[in-house]
Amino acid sequence: MTAEIARAVAMLKQGALVAFPTETVYGLGADATNPKAIKRLYEVKGRPADHPVIVHFADAQAAFAWAREVPDAARALAARFWPGPLTLILKRSALAKDFVTGGQDTVGLRVPSHPVAQELLRQFGGGIAAPSANRFGLVSPTTAAHVREDLGGEVDLVLEGGPSEVGIESTIVDLSGGAAVLLRPGGISRMQLEKILPVREKDASAPRHSGGLERHYAPRTPTRMVPSHDLDKQISILKERIAVLAFSRPDERVDYWLRMPRDPAAYAQKLYAALRELDAAGCEEILVEAPPEEPAWAAVQDRLRRACSMARP
Repeated sequence: MTAEIARAVAMLKQGALVAFPTETVYGLGADATNPKAIKRLYEVKGRPADHPVIVHFADAQAAFAWAREVPDAARALAARFWPGPLTLILKRSALAKDFVTGGQDTVGLRVPSHPVAQELLRQFGGGIAAPSANRFGLVSPTTAAHVREDLGGEVDLVLEGGPSEVGIESTIVDLSGGAAVLLRPGGISRMQLEKILPVREKDASAPRHSGGLERHYAPRTPTRMVPSHDLDKQISILKERIAVLAFSRPDERVDYWLRMPRDPAAYAQKLYAALRELDAAGCEEILVEAPPEEPAWAAVQDRLRRACSMARP
């Protein structure tokens, strides 16, 4: 793997796109200082030009060089959660250009914990912009095979790193306006954050950020969440081929179903692979048994709401 990482570093420095594993999902990496490489990254993903990308670093010192203001709250969160599944939004320094910030005065910074990502970033020695390595808006990849299925030859190199441990994207906290604002729930829970500092919910003034659109993380097959008590009834009235994601086997006959864990962390780790499997099952609709409305399930609920946002009525 050391030789493969050295090859990846050389390719990134030449403007190539390299997919690599993180503890959250696989990222599509490009040199965050290279406008041509970033332009190609956006084109390959089909990502809107004003939708910022998160820049990844080997450590907090390197990350904070890309911010012109680093409040004490940012340093406290970094000390506790980096390396790990946390992205901090800060006011950008001159190093962060419009082509990675979507033209905003803020930049998203992260220090991933996956050992392959860590070694890649350490050898690269700078920032790697890395949104999820899939087509924009679709289900994120949690294995190297998912990346190859989605992007094929449009990515120059895919580094192997096994299945992603967390399985959903990083928690995003905005500190650019003073108070800590939770923009996206993820692998770090709000409860964990609030052991360090108070956290507000986002409002209309929040900057644009990864995963902020209404529809995201979505299968191509129409998908909707159904309360547990209503699942069998919904299955019984549908005449088409149905795939189901549930905590236990439905009483009604279904064409394809997958059992999910009742633990939120284990559920998150399996979620995207499960949605991909159901999407490939050839059914006309996917029904998802709604997880509990509890704080521990907030990140899973967020991903499922966005995946189901354009389900058929």
